[in-house]
Amino acid sequence: MAPKDDGTKLITDNRKARHEYMIEDRLEAGLQLVGTEVKSCREGKANLADAYAVVRDGEAWLLQCHIAPYSHGNRGNHDPLRPRKLLLHRSEIERLDAKISREGMTLVPIRLYFKHGIAKAEIGIGKGKKLHDKRAATAQRDAERSMRQAEGRRR
Repeated sequence: MAPKDDGTKLITDNRKARHEYMIEDRLEAGLQLVGTEVKSCREGKANLADAYAVVRDGEAWLLQCHIAPYSHGNRGNHDPLRPRKLLLHRSEIERLDAKISREGMTLVPIRLYFKHGIAKAEIGIGKGKKLHDKRAATAQRDAERSMRQAEGRRR
């Protein structure tokens, strides 16, 4: 049986976010892009390494997300680091704002993708890890890997 196609195409993934933050909740948001940004994203020319999200004046924004200028664009090309609006319902924005202001959490973009042709961003609500947390997570990952290897050898 062929695998199901859910209509998503990954643009970019923020692997560093899983290492730097403990992600407690995830949320899918639409992404407001201009034409050349969409074309550049379809080429996979986006980077979330230094990106973060904020709630300002009742609107959610994605900042420092680098989408390279479109290779065949002309003078109407976009600014690579411009702020991009995240499209969320008002109740979702209010819930995010309450969590990040009260509990000391932050909004971290996890991945950008196209879902049925529409640009989406997966935003995680997370708390920054301390150095000892990162070491513990690495040790746990290594222990799980060695257990899987030992189980495979036993078969």
